[in-house]
Amino acid sequence: MNPVSVVAAVARTAAPENLHPALWRAHQLARTRTAVLDSGFAALDAELPGGGWPRQVLTELLLSHPGVGEMRLLAPALAGIAAGAAGSAHNIMLFDPPAPLCAWALGQLGVETQSLIVVHGRDGAQGARHLLPSADLLWALEQALKSGQVGAVLAWLPARLRADALRRLQLAAQAHDGPAFLLRDIDVRLKPSPAPLRLVLHSAGIDTLSVRVLKRRGPALAQPLRLALPPVLSPVLRARAEATRALAQVMQGRARHPAPAPL
Repeated sequence: MNPVSVVAAVARTAAPENLHPALWRAHQLARTRTAVLDSGFAALDAELPGGGWPRQVLTELLLSHPGVGEMRLLAPALAGIAAGAAGSAHNIMLFDPPAPLCAWALGQLGVETQSLIVVHGRDGAQGARHLLPSADLLWALEQALKSGQVGAVLAWLPARLRADALRRLQLAAQAHDGPAFLLRDIDVRLKPSPAPLRLVLHSAGIDTLSVRVLKRRGPALAQPLRLALPPVLSPVLRARAEATRALAQVMQGRARHPAPAPL
């Protein structure tokens, strides 16, 4: 055999991902042996290991506040799951969403609302659910992941979450043949997490989302991505919102650079 061919064959055999799926070279995006789910955004898929939303692991989406565009970001993948394009399980379970879901808006994004199952934990003390997750909610979330019968899982979890709870969820996600998204406050970005993929989401304007890759199986991403989200406003309302935004920017500029006082 040609010596060059021998060297190439050895190099392929010694590739980290051939030794174990959790290994990868630091200067490259990790490959995955499990199929990923197309996010619907080509620019984002190009920066995700495997080229899409991972299965059998947790994905953390860290938000400055709910409603920055996270549901529109996930809508293409959720629509495919609800339609059965990604496997046999069509149901999408949502744990403790911060506000009632708008069926009309989800339908406009292509998500079949008949596939959605919403789970709320017991509130306990007034307002406690916003500080600590209830034990029954975490139990239900873990069981849903372990069941392997759910197409996708979305869970809104508070910042104060014990590390062992996250590890249990990550272990449970290994039995879940679909994406599992944890939506949490941006303040937890400095805390360690077993989730192999962590993204920070910010609004970057009307129908535009800034996505910063905080953690992935691969090298760091220097600049955040800017993604154009599916529009939800009518042309008239969009023009009105753009005019309001432009006026606010002008007023902020005047506040930072006030006119000089007359002599």
